[in-house]
Amino acid sequence: MLKYASVLALLCSSLLLNAQSRPKKFTVKTIPKETTITPDGILDEAVWKKAESALDFWQYFPSDSILATKQTDIKMLFDDENLYIGVTVYTLGKDFRVESLKRDFRAGNSDNITLLFDTFNDGANAFLFGINPYGVRREGLVSGGGNDLTGFTISWDTKWKGDSKRYEDRYTSELIIPLTAFKFKEGETKWRFNCYRFDTQSNENSTWMNIPQNQNIYGLTFMGDMLFERPLGKSRSPLAIIPYVNTISQNDFENDEKLNNIKVGGDAKFAIGNSMNLDITVNPDFSQVEVDDQVTNLTRFEISLPEKRQFFIDNSDLFSSFGDTSQENPFFSRRIGIATDTADNSIENKIIGGVRLSGKLNKGLRLGFLDIQTEADEENQIASNNNLMLALQQRVFGRSNVSMFLINRQTFKNYDFQEDEDRYNRVLGIDYDLISKGNRWNGKFFVHKSFAHNSGGKDNSAGTKLDYNSRYYNTFSKLVYVGEDYRSDLGYIRRTDILKGYVGFEKVFWPKKGIINSHSFQFFPVFIWSPSMDLQNTDYKFQGEWEAKFVDSSNFNLTLKNEYTFLTDEFEPTGKDDAIALPENVGYHYNNIQLEYSSDSRKLFSYKMETTLGNFYNGRRYAFQSTMTYRIQPKVYISMLVDYNKIKLPQPYASADLWLLSQNINITFNKSLFWSTLVQYSTQQDNFGLNSRLQWRFAPLSDLYLVYNDNYFVNTFAPRIRTINLKFTYWLNI
Repeated sequence: MLKYASVLALLCSSLLLNAQSRPKKFTVKTIPKETTITPDGILDEAVWKKAESALDFWQYFPSDSILATKQTDIKMLFDDENLYIGVTVYTLGKDFRVESLKRDFRAGNSDNITLLFDTFNDGANAFLFGINPYGVRREGLVSGGGNDLTGFTISWDTKWKGDSKRYEDRYTSELIIPLTAFKFKEGETKWRFNCYRFDTQSNENSTWMNIPQNQNIYGLTFMGDMLFERPLGKSRSPLAIIPYVNTISQNDFENDEKLNNIKVGGDAKFAIGNSMNLDITVNPDFSQVEVDDQVTNLTRFEISLPEKRQFFIDNSDLFSSFGDTSQENPFFSRRIGIATDTADNSIENKIIGGVRLSGKLNKGLRLGFLDIQTEADEENQIASNNNLMLALQQRVFGRSNVSMFLINRQTFKNYDFQEDEDRYNRVLGIDYDLISKGNRWNGKFFVHKSFAHNSGGKDNSAGTKLDYNSRYYNTFSKLVYVGEDYRSDLGYIRRTDILKGYVGFEKVFWPKKGIINSHSFQFFPVFIWSPSMDLQNTDYKFQGEWEAKFVDSSNFNLTLKNEYTFLTDEFEPTGKDDAIALPENVGYHYNNIQLEYSSDSRKLFSYKMETTLGNFYNGRRYAFQSTMTYRIQPKVYISMLVDYNKIKLPQPYASADLWLLSQNINITFNKSLFWSTLVQYSTQQDNFGLNSRLQWRFAPLSDLYLVYNDNYFVNTFAPRIRTINLKFTYWLNI
């Protein structure tokens, strides 16, 4: 009897897996005319009983081979104007965990559900809409197939409605999303769709389509189909006008200057057909944007910080995905609006205005065009520049694409302080991005060339990358060349005159029992040669790593590194004034060990600790970093960062104790009133900063901000600069 039962269980399992290998589908029916759905989260309208359901969610974590223990039911309806979504999420109880009541929450540590819509059925880009048990909403964009976090953003905004209702064993949500929030082809009858859910009470993550754990939960490879009962019509997005008024009071103590001013400007958004966006900005102001997190930089190179300004977010992958993100990215939007003064300090460079055209020209071809004019600041020897980029992306071979771009940074006026080689900079390039069927192979090949006055002949860059991703074995390989004369004034170029290569290998284990969900061993050697020095090996790193992911969502990481650095220029790592720099043309060997542990982020109190011990150039380094978070449900979220680096170098070189402390307090009084305060203390940057922001969302995507910034020198605790902003912005659809 047991033998037959085993055979039957195996047969059922095979049938389930075989069925799951085919895309799941459901029909989105039209809503009867004169039917009204109120997005209160209660699902009491009779029309929901006629809607088809997306059922049978699969567990993604801790297992990816069984149906979810707590299921989800998604229903959809549509008419000429809106997509209506009703969700029932079954739970163990009502002890829900959320980050706060603020829109655009982080999903991984809280209860929520997120829906992904691939409206062009290309597996490359998708719209994202999410909601949690308290009815807090988020929206975002996924690009690049969702293969990594660089293609995921929740900084994108659009108008839609939604709310939730909590019960003892479930919560229900209703979403009404205007079809104008999406981009799609007129007459379309199918979108690719998937949904993922985080359940803190069951310690379970689940997805509608079965996704292997070696793939990202928001990846676009594994998606089903939502079939519309009738073809979608032409979607005419309303013209959006977003004016602002900002009153500013500023006191620059360092330069003994005061400023009181009123700024007026705004944005406009036009829809061109169903698939293109035209964005216009005039005298933009970003005073309400979250300040950058300070970091301790112990490298010789610039740190790349993320873009947070709304104007640069929509379809940003069309502009920012070229080249190699870690070494040679020809377009880095943060270059626009920020410049360097005569003392080599980064300051704001006013943007006069700009336009951006982006979207689909047809099913396989995307267009991106950006043109922004910045203002001259002759006192700080900053020229007025026109910043232009044109990008074309053609889909090939299923989900792969070929892209071409032109970047032009041009000064139209002759300035006495400007060198001839800085009057213009142009970059041309072509990239091929590979995404294989099933997402096992991912790769890139690119060739770029820059142009500037008397730039020299070594002004190109090229690279190739190929990764293999499977359940048990992964490989990573890359080769990148950046010529010593190559430059992109609007890009992020970490260093030039390099040939960098690596080949990495990872073995993953999936225990059937015990506290470990999965663990892996990785070996990752990296080499850098200098072409101008007869391919001398200037850097190498041998890195071995063991990572364990536990069933309770915590994880542990142990890393061993053996490194070599040949300094081609002198380098002073502590940042102290008048300190003696390490000499150039000297090589340094050093080893270190790093331990990292992250606790269960579902808990109200969670933490992450990391410690590093070992050699550092010709001395020693000890580092400790800890991030702690605490939640008072559902309105308060507090985080604290402690980052300490002790650098001990032999005489006559400087030693240092570098501290970075950061505390962030977010209070959400309700879903319309938010108060966040960020305090940062950095000895390396000699800065103590306070940023406090009160935001009242008095209408959809319309806000009143009160922002207070205060900065002090650390060593003398003298004030540097203080500003107060009162900003009003209103989103008006015409």
